[in-house]
Amino acid sequence: MKQINKFLAFTIWVLLFVSCNNKKTEVSDLDKLRNSNNTKTYPAVQMDSMQAVNSITKQKVQELLDLSTLYLSGNKNTEIDTVIYSQMQSYFHKPDSTTFKNLFRELDSLKVKSVKVNNLEVYKDYYKKDTLDFAKFVVEYFDSKNKSLGTYNKNAQYTLLSNQKESKEFKFYFINFYSKPLKKDSTSAGVTK
Repeated sequence: MKQINKFLAFTIWVLLFVSCNNKKTEVSDLDKLRNSNNTKTYPAVQMDSMQAVNSITKQKVQELLDLSTLYLSGNKNTEIDTVIYSQMQSYFHKPDSTTFKNLFRELDSLKVKSVKVNNLEVYKDYYKKDTLDFAKFVVEYFDSKNKSLGTYNKNAQYTLLSNQKESKEFKFYFINFYSKPLKKDSTSAGVTK
């Protein structure tokens, strides 16, 4: 009986020792957001595949939406809110005062606390002589109790600009976010006065 007790005590001691030394440190979502920015560049070699473009675009869309919900949950006038807002602007090629208007209006009206991006698909559209890059995706909004508020089809226009320092790298920027895809000119050729 004493040998069984000694064996059990030894086994429990070993298990406790292993479990205490085997703790994994996971990075919280807030730390991921705090440390994310648009300074990463991606080698052009990796961009031969449409799957890589899809993955990067989905990552950027998710990051921007996470930052937006984080910004809207604050007071919008603290130093951290200013940092978050400038970080959000870094995702855009030429941000202006209307950049986040549609996005903020929708997130505010639904009282969204978190967002999940699904079914992202990138495609090209041709307008006059330009080739434009777009992403269409489905977003699912959640409230503060993590209850789904619904899913919505959204669009974003983006561009990949080559890095001047490294010819094999590029940077990802949004042109328009939550906007309607660019339509062809509705005016036909004719006489104007």
